[in-house]
Amino acid sequence: MFGRSRGDGLHITKVGLWFLVFLGIMAVAATNTGNNGLFLVVAVMAAAVAVSEILGRINVRGLEIELASPGEIFANSPSHLNVKLRNRGRLLPRWLLVTTVEPKDIEPPAHRPRRRMKPVLVPHLPRGVEADSHLELMMRRRGRLEVRFAHVTSLFPLGFFRKGRRYRTRLELLIYPEIFAPSATRPAQLGKSGEEPTRRAGWGHELLGLRTFRQGDDPRSIHWKQTARTGELILKERETEENRRLLIIFDNATGKLASAPERVRFERLISEAATAALDYLDSGYEVSLITREGDLPFASGSRQRLLILEALALIEPRPEAAGVLAPRDSDTPHLRLAMEAATEEVA
Repeated sequence: MFGRSRGDGLHITKVGLWFLVFLGIMAVAATNTGNNGLFLVVAVMAAAVAVSEILGRINVRGLEIELASPGEIFANSPSHLNVKLRNRGRLLPRWLLVTTVEPKDIEPPAHRPRRRMKPVLVPHLPRGVEADSHLELMMRRRGRLEVRFAHVTSLFPLGFFRKGRRYRTRLELLIYPEIFAPSATRPAQLGKSGEEPTRRAGWGHELLGLRTFRQGDDPRSIHWKQTARTGELILKERETEENRRLLIIFDNATGKLASAPERVRFERLISEAATAALDYLDSGYEVSLITREGDLPFASGSRQRLLILEALALIEPRPEAAGVLAPRDSDTPHLRLAMEAATEEVA
């Protein structure tokens, strides 16, 4: 978003400091000697300082800054913000513009970057021209936050002063939970219902083979044509189908998390839920999420991915509640995550 700006202070550089010290020495020498040449040198040096301050002030004015999110941002993962810088000045170009976002201008404090973001340098920006770049970003935690200001500083023209301005942005971001490496452990496969055929005998639609009928077999699977042809009972064996659904149960009725280890474990469980959801969705599964806030029904695809990530990004601890969250369908593989234990279960 575009916003108004305000001054961000004037900071003298080491070069400027030594230049002012030398200017003072020359002024003292000119006064003591009365040498007109020295007075001329002092006047030129003082004019250089004044011009540097004035041009530096103008150089960081008349700009438009737009920050935008590139898409999904996950906690503790490298990302970036898209930056558009436009020169609205009518006459002069802009030089040596450095754009960054300070951690103190990101709210709330728990979401501040791990380190100061690397600034972006625009060497030359003609009037009416827009420059595109990006700021590296790594946020600490999940949740919704606001980037309130972007800072523009410049050493132009002589490097004596670092002049800066803050431009209001009000960029709102949603930071998704941290994603771990997908676990190699998956809920056990069901053998009664599903959608993906396997090479094991069971209940399904695909034919696995024919064999002689044995005591205890289901008579409904008798192959009557083959039975009539051979004179003995022949049974049709079908392939077992794997269930292509996963139910994630995250119980956030934890009560108040008083200690740091409890808060760390709560955040880790959220990340485990998000990791499992993305892993299974990428594998073509339908995934459902049940929390104390509500249920997300089974679905697949990018929309379900965003819904689950948003729900987990905003979830908070709830007061303790009696009873446990239970799946409606006991035959669906499910992953239960709670503060007491985080286990994979199958009814």
